[in-house]
Amino acid sequence: MPSDPIKTESSAPPELMLVMPIYNEQDNIAKVINDWTAELCRLQIRFEFLALNDGSKDKTAEVLAEMEKAHPGVLIPVNKQNSGHGRTCRFGYETAIRRGASWVLQIDSDGQCLPEYFSELWNKREGADCVFGERATRGDGFTRVWISKACRLFTSLLAGIDLRDANVPYRLIRVPFLEKALQSIPEDFDMQNVALTLSLKRNPSARWSYVPIHFPDRQGGTNSINLKRILAMGWTLLNNLHRIGR
Repeated sequence: MPSDPIKTESSAPPELMLVMPIYNEQDNIAKVINDWTAELCRLQIRFEFLALNDGSKDKTAEVLAEMEKAHPGVLIPVNKQNSGHGRTCRFGYETAIRRGASWVLQIDSDGQCLPEYFSELWNKREGADCVFGERATRGDGFTRVWISKACRLFTSLLAGIDLRDANVPYRLIRVPFLEKALQSIPEDFDMQNVALTLSLKRNPSARWSYVPIHFPDRQGGTNSINLKRILAMGWTLLNNLHRIGR
């Protein structure tokens, strides 16, 4: 694991670490942070918000610096070299483990992960170790719906387990189960979210629950992943699933 990039005074470990990878989201990020911080404060959760700026080329870093002033002691921006969404998620997971968090929530930064569904996930945590959102409806186009269905079909067939919404970026995981699952996933595996779903599903002691969510279109900005790139990533994923240890 990399060294902890966060330098803070010693304090009680967070009950929840929110992990959010960010790339070129200057238009979305302030609202996403404000909305999620307000919801977690409303629920009276002791949390840290880990905002991982993955080498953005726009003004994301400047926006995060201003947001840190607005949410002192809660928002933790980390500016890092670009390594891609999956590896940035992994970086966040490992940081949360080192910080002693009890739970990790991973979301994306484009405004599609709505905080209004989180209280239901949080309320299910006593009876589950993995509580995932499941995209019941989507507002980001038919192509994305088709890709999600294809991902579920092919990854589930290859894995021999129904992975459901395997790549959903709305997932709450109990840290001991997260830590164990990561041990079987190569660090250079690009699609860490799918690999993590598979590794967690292979743990017979993990208790699962799902919450149906709506996934709206982006709040603004430009999607950096086009159809050609998605298909290439999917092909790479299918050819590399065997690398995930049992």
